[in-house]
Amino acid sequence: MPISEDQWFIMNLKPSIHGLLPEELEAFCKQNGQPAFRAKQIFDWLYGKFVPSFDEMKNLPAPLRALLAEHYSFQALEKLEVSGEKGETQKLLFKLSDKEMIETVIIPAPRRGTNTVCVSSQVGCVYGCAFCASGQKGVIRNLTAGEIVGEVMEVARQLGERPNNVVFMGIGEPFDNYDAVMKSVRILNHPDGLNIGARKITVSTCGVVPGIERLAEEGLQVELSVSLHAPDNETRSKTMPVNETWPLAELMDACANYTEKTNRIITFEYTLIKDLNDSPEQARELVQLLRRFPCRVNLIPLSPVEEFDGERPDSETMQIFFQTLEKAHINTTLRDSKGSNLKAACGQLRSRRS
Repeated sequence: MPISEDQWFIMNLKPSIHGLLPEELEAFCKQNGQPAFRAKQIFDWLYGKFVPSFDEMKNLPAPLRALLAEHYSFQALEKLEVSGEKGETQKLLFKLSDKEMIETVIIPAPRRGTNTVCVSSQVGCVYGCAFCASGQKGVIRNLTAGEIVGEVMEVARQLGERPNNVVFMGIGEPFDNYDAVMKSVRILNHPDGLNIGARKITVSTCGVVPGIERLAEEGLQVELSVSLHAPDNETRSKTMPVNETWPLAELMDACANYTEKTNRIITFEYTLIKDLNDSPEQARELVQLLRRFPCRVNLIPLSPVEEFDGERPDSETMQIFFQTLEKAHINTTLRDSKGSNLKAACGQLRSRRS
């Protein structure tokens, strides 16, 4: 499923320059008779100055610029559409080098003066959660680290500054593309690059236990978000096929071990769906499920998806659910996904034009 560097060349496609760490750029320079400091110059042009091409890297020798252009692509994504107004939630549709498409979302918080970019990590998704449009047609392929970083860079160019936060909550399951996702995190976090703090980067999973276990050993202080959406196996399996592979007991054990090893607090995402997972009894069951370790809960009213006929609960029902968790001293937020009118809210992104 991943596309290797060799495959890119076979397809007459060049890997993205944004998929290289500084040490890899340094090795490239040395292999081609260039001093190591050129790598830092390249990195600064990419992430400090947001230049649009190799030609703009004026302090590099022309032969080096030509060599870079020969081996690497500068923009692995072509921006096809931007939906939404500047300063509000915007959805970007990108075409990749092999003509596949993904969507990326910019979420501003004007009061805080921050911007969050929600990135995709795959073209499609294999897990097929019933209320998520991203996986309705399965998975086509993984994104490369360069394509993922490219999403952030396109947003940075559009904003004229780096985004403050990056969340891996777009199309795809990040832990099914683990290596590329972790490499992109390290590139985005690098102090010589965009220098986005690890705690400002969130990796979200639908509950892929091996990925949670691997992340616990990484030594990265990124935030982990786990999509839960039900307090019991029967209800969860109705909408989340992943629960058949890693049921709640196994998932909760992995989360408890992650918290113990990293001393990091997990955020659990819980989409509220009318008459499915929104009852006071289910709120109490959720309290029992989560009280074994400190955590946060994001309650999210369902965003409409064409293939799923569920509805969001009324405000009173959601408030009762929220208050039950709060009274049990579980840090809980009841929020509304921004961008629903653009089909850019949680669960609405697709690998095609709207």
